[in-house]
Amino acid sequence: MVHLFEWHWDTIADECERFLGPKKVGGIQISPPNENRVIGDRPWWERYQPVSYTLTTRSGDRAALKDMIDRCHAVGVNVYADAVINHMASCCGQGTGTAGSSMDYDKESFPAVPYSHFDFNDNNCNTASGGIENYNDANQVRNCRLVGLIDLNQGTDYVRNMIIDYFNDLLSLGVDGFRVDAVKHMWPGDVNYIFTNTDKTYNGKNPYFVSEVIDKNSGEPIHASDYFSSGQVTDFMYGIEIKKNIHQIHYLKTFGESWGLLPDYYSLTFLNNHDNQRDAADTVITFQNDPYDFKIATAFQLAWPYGVSRVMSSYYFSDFDAGPPGNQRSVNSDTATTCGNGWACEHRWKVIAPMFEFEAVVEGTKMNDWWDNGKNQIAFGRGDQGFIAINKDSYTLKQTLQTGLAPGQYKDVVSGNVVTVDSNRKVYVELSNNDDNNVFAIHAGSKM
Repeated sequence: MVHLFEWHWDTIADECERFLGPKKVGGIQISPPNENRVIGDRPWWERYQPVSYTLTTRSGDRAALKDMIDRCHAVGVNVYADAVINHMASCCGQGTGTAGSSMDYDKESFPAVPYSHFDFNDNNCNTASGGIENYNDANQVRNCRLVGLIDLNQGTDYVRNMIIDYFNDLLSLGVDGFRVDAVKHMWPGDVNYIFTNTDKTYNGKNPYFVSEVIDKNSGEPIHASDYFSSGQVTDFMYGIEIKKNIHQIHYLKTFGESWGLLPDYYSLTFLNNHDNQRDAADTVITFQNDPYDFKIATAFQLAWPYGVSRVMSSYYFSDFDAGPPGNQRSVNSDTATTCGNGWACEHRWKVIAPMFEFEAVVEGTKMNDWWDNGKNQIAFGRGDQGFIAINKDSYTLKQTLQTGLAPGQYKDVVSGNVVTVDSNRKVYVELSNNDDNNVFAIHAGSKM
């Protein structure tokens, strides 16, 4: 999937039809669709401060959301909503939401839901500040306030039912599932109850759930595995380990669970997300800090048989708090690799865009025919469906390499050049290390 961070619903619909559908992107993650508190200069993080479950935000209203979902579905793209159910808006005083609803932080009053002080975890938090003071105390992490956000008590039937109703409302519009925010701060039993009691009839299938659980193997008592019974989990170590090994990519031959990552079945993989590209950019590869390596790492991610892949689609920023550009993306053609107006649109970049179809074609196959030069040139196949080579070394890669592909002529989906897989299923690859020309990929769908 691609995370279209802070995109408008109508712009997403257009992107599904013009680019994402034709490029075989399986799904999109959208920003939280529910009403949030309007804050000062409109920072990005106001989207994570709920006021109600009314479907009106700066991305659009309910009608626009429904139209976007229908148009994306029509071209084969699923829609996953970012869901904020751990808490309500933070400090201080009275405020107004994006749908015009009122709220009062000090009185813990959110009448548009409605929630009152009876629905929060104040009595279950035993810190002097009411906030999390010690991340080695699981009770604090799950019952106290995260950076001042009023912590909902999902252990009560009322709160559970309000959240389930919100999920069901989105499912009734056609949403295919949810990326659920701050799951680490909720009890596993409560999360599992909410997920399993959503309605399974709207789309004729179980909704997809992925829980955001920040687990960096730091020794804290809460782990991603606590939530496996509820669905997939965000694999925060994935991007960190890629960053550590991006200058010796031959080590990636065994990349996966043996590295301490989550089991393949439960892992949502990502190189960076909307949080850590801002607050931990030194630990991950981002579109701004190293676009050269970001392209290579994303090509590897989409070709490697591990987890479900999510690619970030961002906007440029220099200020941590900066909200999205005032104007939505503007592209000059359906195949443009840039979006303009301050939007990065990593998913459109030359090396990244063709890899979505590559991943779709090789789905279900294992890695085979690994080759490397002991440093920063690698190649591997995906069964009899695909083959990729990557060069980030200091010289041109020139090798005849074994593939699993049927003999014939294939188009390299990155460069557009035609190559021949011979009767022994081998292909000669001559690959530059220059930006945008350092990845070679062929697959069954690119056979001439």
